[in-house]
Amino acid sequence: MKSLFITGIGTDVGKTVVSAIVTEALNADYWKPIQAGQLSHSDSHKIKALISNPHSKIFENSYALKTPMSPHAAAEIDDIRIDSKKIAKPTTTNNLVIEGAGGLLVPINDSETILDLIKSDYKVIVVSKHYLGSINHTLLTIELLKNRGIAIAGIIFNGNELKTSESIIKKMTSIPIIGRINDEKIINKAVVKRYATLLKPLLETL
Repeated sequence: MKSLFITGIGTDVGKTVVSAIVTEALNADYWKPIQAGQLSHSDSHKIKALISNPHSKIFENSYALKTPMSPHAAAEIDDIRIDSKKIAKPTTTNNLVIEGAGGLLVPINDSETILDLIKSDYKVIVVSKHYLGSINHTLLTIELLKNRGIAIAGIIFNGNELKTSESIIKKMTSIPIIGRINDEKIINKAVVKRYATLLKPLLETL
């Protein structure tokens, strides 16, 4: 069974939408280890609202923090310390989609970052969104994963095509492009299902 870790090149680049699409495509289970803020409308809630298949199980967060901030800061407000040793992958016989928080170097405590949550058996899908500086952020993310020896499944672009950015990222990283989520007026079950069907053949080969 696959364990696919969804990371982004930054915050608000579309990790949750991509997570929903991958979860739907593979009938996978979903887990977000750390949720910071929006506990009544968390990313887990969003995934549940966006997927259609009856097979996926959504696992509870290891840490559910009240404030929408970097996990280390949100944890301090809640008067706790995040301990990576207490973040254990859920037991499942199904494929598992794991969603990170922010980018790879978002701190979870004084010495660890989101990157430290990625285990050796995980494969990483990088979500990239086009904006000024996104090429740099994408290349840095890929380079960091490569330096850590972490398997990279591929890149999913979120947003309408920008050939100059996408071609140079592909050329300089040699990482497969899994696909693209175009700008959509609304993201709902039907849209997620459509992209899941489109990307399923490639996702199944990862």
